[in-house]
Amino acid sequence: MVMFLTAVTVERHTNDTVRPVRPVGGATSVLPFTAMAGDAHDTIKRFWEIQDGGDYSQLASLFADDAVLVDPVFGTFTGGEAIAGFMQRMNVEMAARGASFRLVELAGDDSTAWAQWEATTSAGPRTGVGVYRVRDGKLIYYRDYMNAG
Repeated sequence: MVMFLTAVTVERHTNDTVRPVRPVGGATSVLPFTAMAGDAHDTIKRFWEIQDGGDYSQLASLFADDAVLVDPVFGTFTGGEAIAGFMQRMNVEMAARGASFRLVELAGDDSTAWAQWEATTSAGPRTGVGVYRVRDGKLIYYRDYMNAG
C-alpha cells in the first residue's frame, strides 16, 4: 500500500508551532508518505491491513490482555475479552452504517504510534486520529479522537 501526504508550506510561530498555510504546487501536489519504523508502527500498520479486510474480530489478537481501548462513540473497553467483544460488535455496527475507513497518515516508533484516518458512512464523512501504545508487539492502549460530523 502506498500512502501520500499533501505537501504544504508552513509558517513558524514564536512558540515554535507550525501551521499549514497553503498547498505547495496546488491541490494536486503530493509527496509519498514516509514514517519512522518500529514495533508500534509495524503493529498499527498490521491493524490497518486487518481493518481494511473488514473483519474487526481479527483485530482482537493485536491487543494485550491488559489493554485499554477508548472509542469516542462506544466507550471504554478494558482487557482482551472486553476488546474482543467490542470488535465483534464493530462487525455489525460498521456494516449497518456502510462504513469504510481510509488511512491517511501513520507514524510511530517502538512504543507509540498515531494514525490519521477518514471514514465514509451513510451519515457522511468523518475524520479522526488514533493514538496507540504498544508493548512487546501488542497494543496496550488505543484511543480514537474523532472530529464532530
